[in-house]
Amino acid sequence: MFPSIPLFSAIVSQPFKRSQLGLFQGKTKQYGNNVPFSKHKTRRTWLPNVQRKRLASDILGEVRVKLTTRALRTIKKHGGLDNYVEKTRADILGWEGMRLRLKIREHAENFPKPVVAEAVEPPPAEVEAKVEEPVANNEDSGSAEVAPVDPKKVAKQARKRARRQLQVIGSNPPDTSAGERQRYALMKKLNLESLPTARQTILFLHNRRQDLINASRIPTQLPIFS
Repeated sequence: MFPSIPLFSAIVSQPFKRSQLGLFQGKTKQYGNNVPFSKHKTRRTWLPNVQRKRLASDILGEVRVKLTTRALRTIKKHGGLDNYVEKTRADILGWEGMRLRLKIREHAENFPKPVVAEAVEPPPAEVEAKVEEPVANNEDSGSAEVAPVDPKKVAKQARKRARRQLQVIGSNPPDTSAGERQRYALMKKLNLESLPTARQTILFLHNRRQDLINASRIPTQLPIFS
């Protein structure tokens, strides 16, 4: 059993009486001073930014309510008026919010719940029979068909190979002997008469690493030595 409207005073304390007429999200009247250049202060007040909106509710339909901009932003974060009213504390909701909460709960009891159809899984025997039927048909025909090459699988295998090479490059720290081997391999590959310079070797290894990264699509920074 839910509390009635007269019992709200025992639940919520609202010093700002105007907030009892809408969803103010705890906003109240503010006080301050006007301070001009002469420093003669003048007392002034600020009222919250109150708007009148028609909000859509899944249970109540269209609801017209007064609310502040802060409450409207919070309602959008909660995903609707119903979720906001159910999840917000009573001291923040106020009288109007508690009235809407009780009204939504009363209408929700008579609101028909949606029926969700449960998926019925077939027995495992039928699934195995469906899988074995095409295999048996291929054996009876006696014709050996070559499966077409899937370009996506080929590209995936190439990316895996490039990733493995990058892992090998990152796991092996560079040393002097490895650098000499790289320079000799580069000399043979570029058909040079003498060993390449350090700049040529670094540029070649950098380009090779970039090619491997592009092939594997892994935007990581690894050592340039292999």
